[in-house]
Amino acid sequence: MSQRWLQIRGDPSVRRFVFEQERVQNDFDQHLDQVLNRIETLFLYHGVFHAKVHFSTGQVTLWLLADPLRYRVHLQEELLDEDILSYPRMHYTDLALVAPAAVTAVLGEFKRLRMQDRNIYLRAGSLNVINGCIGLNFSCDGSHYLDYAEFLKQSDDIYS
Repeated sequence: MSQRWLQIRGDPSVRRFVFEQERVQNDFDQHLDQVLNRIETLFLYHGVFHAKVHFSTGQVTLWLLADPLRYRVHLQEELLDEDILSYPRMHYTDLALVAPAAVTAVLGEFKRLRMQDRNIYLRAGSLNVINGCIGLNFSCDGSHYLDYAEFLKQSDDIYS
């Protein structure tokens, strides 16, 4: 991805009422450390090159190097089950622009953006380790698309 940071403001009717709503901690949030750790393992050791974490609905969509044209949707229960690691083991891809340590950092920032505010919070976040692209969708219906290094450098400035 180029160094461009794309911000898209969503539906004005959603934005207008953002401070009248609050994030309610769901079951996915209560297991967030376990879920994000499992996603990290899938990136680093099981050939996942793109993952989208749907925090609000408790699901994760995965794309694998071994079968990149088909995505897989997993619910929280599946991610917490050891069977999710039955995807074939693979070395971290040489095609990745994102270093393995940065995968950990990105997922940590996803957690922070999910939990830091009760009104404006991360609803979904995605990472593609091959092109280095981050996608973020917030409760105010705002979306961001940017390079992972820029995301890590300026994640405190990302909010809506």
